[in-house]
Amino acid sequence: MLDLLHNRKGGAFVDPPCIQASGDASWPWRVLKQRLRLRSMSDDVPADVPPEIAARAAELRASLVEANRRYYEHADPLLSDFEFDEQLRELQALETEYSALATDDSPTRTVGFTASSLFAPVTHRRPMLSLANTISAEELAAWHKSMAEFDEGADFEPSFTIEPKVDGVALEVVYEQGRLTVGSTRGDGTTGEDITANVRTIGALPRTLNGDAVPSLLEVRGEVYMTKADFADLNAQLVAAGEEPKANPRNTTAGSLKQKDPRVTAARPLTVMIYGLGEVEWGDDQPASWSEARARLAALGLPVAPDDLFEQTADADALGDLVLGFQERRDELAFEIDGAVVKVDEYALRRRLGSRSRSPRWAVAYKFPPREGRTVVEEIIVSVGRTGALTPVAVLKPLPLGGVTVTHTTLHNRNEIERLGVRVGDTVVVIRAGDVIPKVVQVQTELRPEGSVPFVWPDECPVCAASVDAAEGEPLSYCTNIACPAQVKGRLLHFGSRRAMDLEGLGDRIVEQLVDVVGLTDPSGLYRLTLEQLTELDRMGERSAANLIAVIEASRTRPLARFLYGLGIRHVGESGGRDLAEHFSTLERVRAAEVEEMADVPGIGDVVAESAHRFFREPQNVAILDAFLAAGVAPAPAAERSTEGPFVGKTVVFTGNFVTMTRDEAKAIVRRMGGKASGSVSKKTDLVVAGPGAGSKLAKAEKLELEIIDEEAFRALVDGADA
Repeated sequence: MLDLLHNRKGGAFVDPPCIQASGDASWPWRVLKQRLRLRSMSDDVPADVPPEIAARAAELRASLVEANRRYYEHADPLLSDFEFDEQLRELQALETEYSALATDDSPTRTVGFTASSLFAPVTHRRPMLSLANTISAEELAAWHKSMAEFDEGADFEPSFTIEPKVDGVALEVVYEQGRLTVGSTRGDGTTGEDITANVRTIGALPRTLNGDAVPSLLEVRGEVYMTKADFADLNAQLVAAGEEPKANPRNTTAGSLKQKDPRVTAARPLTVMIYGLGEVEWGDDQPASWSEARARLAALGLPVAPDDLFEQTADADALGDLVLGFQERRDELAFEIDGAVVKVDEYALRRRLGSRSRSPRWAVAYKFPPREGRTVVEEIIVSVGRTGALTPVAVLKPLPLGGVTVTHTTLHNRNEIERLGVRVGDTVVVIRAGDVIPKVVQVQTELRPEGSVPFVWPDECPVCAASVDAAEGEPLSYCTNIACPAQVKGRLLHFGSRRAMDLEGLGDRIVEQLVDVVGLTDPSGLYRLTLEQLTELDRMGERSAANLIAVIEASRTRPLARFLYGLGIRHVGESGGRDLAEHFSTLERVRAAEVEEMADVPGIGDVVAESAHRFFREPQNVAILDAFLAAGVAPAPAAERSTEGPFVGKTVVFTGNFVTMTRDEAKAIVRRMGGKASGSVSKKTDLVVAGPGAGSKLAKAEKLELEIIDEEAFRALVDGADA
């Protein structure tokens, strides 16, 4: 568990480690207000609360708020479930003992995190609450007793259902007149995010309900997840493509659901299990229990827990054995679970019991213990990913953990090594975070052998010995050599991508063979490929080979901006490549530019300039650029920007959908006519072009009272300038 005990120094509030580790300076104002309030609480201690207790409660709340934010907004948890639950339980205990510490906005009384502005808001007709947790048979018995006491004076003889607690992402789906109309995230329990377009891509959810007595309104709640097999297949595909594998199914599921492009979501193997209901208009035939409603949902074609994973009992004493039965079966299941959910079955009793601010009284989660063990770090090595990122990896003395033998685990970056203080020879505590990825959570320094030394970060790439780009303050270092063997497949795919050199037909399978069979070592080698080499590849016929050769030939004079972006220079994205190309015009001038000249280019700045300058001075990169030129690659100079017209010197933002052009085409027009196309709205925005479906950008523009026009008006400006 993260050590949060020593954050009060000299009477000042210090961020807990989980907040320090996030490095996020762009907190929403609601979080800043929370932190300011917490500081006040830790310094202005209630009379009956010891100062150290108030400070500890403030630290726990700040840690939990930030953990919720990172999990719900970015699908990037700072705490494991175990660590989060431990901190939450500790805070609950403090607030119970010292009632003056309890506040309405405490993480013990709130759900999730406020929905982000990336998607339109959706208000749940009924709150999507969380569940209280138990971790033992004794706590299950205490939960049963608390319900009986709350329901005093009534005959308390409930029956229970027990289902697996799927380790996934909560979702609400609304069907109106049998048609799927809305899909949304939990959000803060009251307001979620509209991800309907992404939800429609989940094959397990029917678009239209079929069967007898379809409710006119049906809100179902479920858990979206990936099966273990599907997740393994996805990672195998990513590795084969030279990309980094995903950390675990749950985080990957969360990220997949929040894609702006539904096609990305559709490519992910998501499924769902329905576990409950929101608002429902059943008509005259109301189900009396969840078990009855579950059967109706199954008959409508909705994915509920299968019968062999759905237990029912009226014997409260049997609950402990039943949930432990799920724990014993967890490794046999096709998907990850982190516990079991016990619920009162009868709806009438549920209504009598009601809910607390954060969770219903009639349901509880039984959380399984983390899979944890101790082992020794035998070596710390540094691996190089497809982007050139250097990642430290701990080589462990083999440790049986949760049904697998753990021998390696990532240490993430330099900051994590420093935070843990881990060294070769250390005894470490390892858990399988999310029951999937092993993670070092503690170094037992008292067992450290004599003579151990801190780990020294390499100043050159361990694969190719090229220099390392290690910007001050950044947790990762990067190999600067685009021909580094560890990067070559990913570099080739990026070079041939649509927004770079647009080499149609250069997919994962071809790149894999070009490196492994043909021996390609860098992108310049594409322009020396022969028809004979390509036809020898697996499943590559002469016609396909000739088509790919033709595409490569046609790309020799692609615009300089695309070529610069395709090189994969760190920090130089599409806009950076375009800015450099438009300023220097030719590849020769870009290569010869000094760092000060690059930094003076509008939109570049010191960080991008230093990275680009270093790239063009790396000997291996110089040789590759010379090879491009020798192979006849001659990037087309950038077109000069107009100095007259409606967009000169203006920043334009596009939002919504367009009919006569794509957003990329519209942005290109603005740039050609002397303007800047931005992706975000701010006070510096001069014009917003809004089409149908415009969301948060349009709302912000209206709030800032910016000039807003539609596609037709934009077209009129363009046509008038071209006339």
